[in-house]
Amino acid sequence: MDDLDAKILTLLRSNARMPVKEIARQVDLSSPAVSSRIRRLEETGVIGGYTVLVHHPQAAQQVQALISVLIGPAGREEFLRLTESEEQIRQCWRVTGSCNFIVKVSCPGIDALEHLLTRIQRLGTTTTQIILTTQVDRSPTPDD
Repeated sequence: MDDLDAKILTLLRSNARMPVKEIARQVDLSSPAVSSRIRRLEETGVIGGYTVLVHHPQAAQQVQALISVLIGPAGREEFLRLTESEEQIRQCWRVTGSCNFIVKVSCPGIDALEHLLTRIQRLGTTTTQIILTTQVDRSPTPDD
């Protein structure tokens, strides 16, 4: 990947639907050259895909939170089954530090968050941070 590829990626990150002709104009290449570079970036996996972010009207009412979880070895399998089956759990990361998992949740209200926390706390210790606003979001999808 060279500087021109990096410039093309920057433009596509800002607008994945930017016409190749416009990208070509901004990076001072021909449209076929830009198309070829984009195709190569896709084939090598640098560009993993394109997406549409859909914002539902009720999304503003959702309570999103990050839950740090400390699970002992005996409860790990049950916890992982819970994370896979519970729709309100959007992402789960295994991490280092004072906890061994962090989950991102999106609940329809504070009562639903409390219910989910109770289920997780049966398996381990939790610390919860409610997300107030998103200051920076570079993720390609809403549940990254």
